[in-house]
Amino acid sequence: MPLFMDYHKGLSLSVEDVIKAHIADEAVQSKYGVVYHQFWVNEQDGTVFCLMEGPDKESCAAVHREAHGGVACSIVEVATGFYKLLMGNGHVVEHGHVKRSDGSADPGMRTILAINIQGLTDIKRSEDYRSLTNPAAAKKLTLSSISRFHGREVNWLHDDTLVAVFDASAQAVNCALELQSELSSRSTDEVNDEWNILFKIGLSSGQPLTETGDLFSETIMTARRLCNIAGANEILVSPRVLESCNVKELARGRKFVRILSIREQDFITSLFSISEKKLSDELFTVETLCRNIGVSRPQLYRKMVSLTGKSPHDFIRDLRMDKALALLKQRAGNVSEIALEVGYNNPSYFARCFQMRFGCTPSRLAV
Repeated sequence: MPLFMDYHKGLSLSVEDVIKAHIADEAVQSKYGVVYHQFWVNEQDGTVFCLMEGPDKESCAAVHREAHGGVACSIVEVATGFYKLLMGNGHVVEHGHVKRSDGSADPGMRTILAINIQGLTDIKRSEDYRSLTNPAAAKKLTLSSISRFHGREVNWLHDDTLVAVFDASAQAVNCALELQSELSSRSTDEVNDEWNILFKIGLSSGQPLTETGDLFSETIMTARRLCNIAGANEILVSPRVLESCNVKELARGRKFVRILSIREQDFITSLFSISEKKLSDELFTVETLCRNIGVSRPQLYRKMVSLTGKSPHDFIRDLRMDKALALLKQRAGNVSEIALEVGYNNPSYFARCFQMRFGCTPSRLAV
């Protein structure tokens, strides 16, 4: 049967209360062909997440309604393999309640690390467009570090960003710090070209589901967005990571670790949400962004330079170019089709902009 997870919020229930509700579910679940397996309780946030098998969402919801009247804010179907990858294995389950191996409650929170590594080969001179992919040696080191800190790689097919999930925030932060140290030290190697690299890291923590997102989709998206706007060789950290580990203490003495405030992250979320929806619109400009985000042009400029290091114009251009690069690598269309997809009606102008950004023409990647 399909596997589902649901999400309840705004609760003031204790673990004991949820255990009683789970037992009530078990008493009626066979009537609907459903099996409720386990649940996670985050008492601090007042959220509960239940995992079950059933023929469909409606049957799963019907068990809750009959057993105790609980109504989930959302329920989504999850792929078994993807669920196990993101939630991990080796949990202790007592009366349906999920605990960590040390016996402490598992609130369901996970931390996502996103890292983008770019080769800095002089592709303008050599036309070595292969350097636009992750350098093999740096990728191997990154995956080894992720594994050593008990992270699990999430296969991410949209671009070259490497994404990993960690059960504990401290593991993710320590992994990021080690990667920063190791990759930075190797990038100073003037003899070995394969370490001539630039990297950026984003860290975000979150709960399994939200009212609108699939399994950890919003947390993964946030980590990728932070990775996108981080400075060269910088680690950019979501404020939610601070809730479960002391990032400032772990990163003591590090220069290139930046922790966002809640207000800053909210602004970045709005910035990306608006921009990503309108990338294919050639008429999407800085003025449009100002109107949609609700700030004046000078305010937008100051905020964006402070948070992203880029002007609004450069941010929109780079977002378009990055999406174009990903689409070209995926063979998602010819150059003209991809140009339209990222807001360029003139393929020749698109090709010039692409070459200015990446040092080679888009046609080199489209073949």
